[in-house]
Amino acid sequence: MGRHGTTAGGGGGRHDGPAAVLRGWLRALRPYQWVKNLLVLVPLAAAHAFRDPDLLLRAGIAFGAFCLAASSAYLTNDVADVVADRQHPRKRHRPFASGLLDPGHGRIGAAVLALGSLALGVALGGRFLAGLAAYYLGTVLYSWRLKRVPVLDVLVLSGLYTVRMLAGADAVAVEPSFWLLAFAMFIFLSLALVKRCAEMQAVPRGEDGTLAGRGYLHDDFAALYGLGTAAGYLAVLVLALYINSADAISLYAHPRRLWTLCPLFLYWVSRTWLLTSRGQMHDDPIVFAFRDRVSLGVGALVVVAIVAAA
Repeated sequence: MGRHGTTAGGGGGRHDGPAAVLRGWLRALRPYQWVKNLLVLVPLAAAHAFRDPDLLLRAGIAFGAFCLAASSAYLTNDVADVVADRQHPRKRHRPFASGLLDPGHGRIGAAVLALGSLALGVALGGRFLAGLAAYYLGTVLYSWRLKRVPVLDVLVLSGLYTVRMLAGADAVAVEPSFWLLAFAMFIFLSLALVKRCAEMQAVPRGEDGTLAGRGYLHDDFAALYGLGTAAGYLAVLVLALYINSADAISLYAHPRRLWTLCPLFLYWVSRTWLLTSRGQMHDDPIVFAFRDRVSLGVGALVVVAIVAAA
């Protein structure tokens, strides 16, 4: 019985064994979330600088630094959220909440990953390192307190997406354009609101009508839905204005072909929010986009349109 007794978090004998622990660590590090760090490559792509091997190397190092920082923050947050996660229908199965992994080991792992991220960041210079630090601090503060502050929480989430992009620009010494920043602000705010609305659909209503661990009432869904769809459509408006701007005309040989992007993004934004309203959205829309065949198809068409315009 001693060997198969329950662990501190309520897990059972099925948690014993190095294979189970290894799988638990892989789940806790959440490598599938690293797809969001591909945002550091956006400035390089926007500047059409993918042919420069030195810049590609720097962008790759930036991507690695953010992956290590992200996993470190996930470990830190999961250890801090053990009690709340055990009350969540899905999060209670996380390795620390279920008792598979020791929270003390999680703190050590988080520190090791943070040091690795810092080492990569130092190699890219002070401006990138400042962006990396802002991302890490923002992520920890979000989990500790800011995710419970209505409206501010989604602004912080959208800001964390944008920080990745700005740090990527610093890594390759590319100045992000006004248009890219404006588009990012609105599309990331829309995606942050998708995340919050998806959580409302997944988490049962509390006795007081609140969303557990957040500052919202379940009845706020309609308001957040309206704000999120508006932000998504504003992003498409910014894209349309960019296509007709002097910047696009100077950068692309056939800028009119970029108009194909507008209906593609209108379709994707509308479909994303439709799935959210049906309760069919993953609680991280960017992860969803990289797993959803329709979203991948839209992304491929976006690439084709940009190449055709170049």
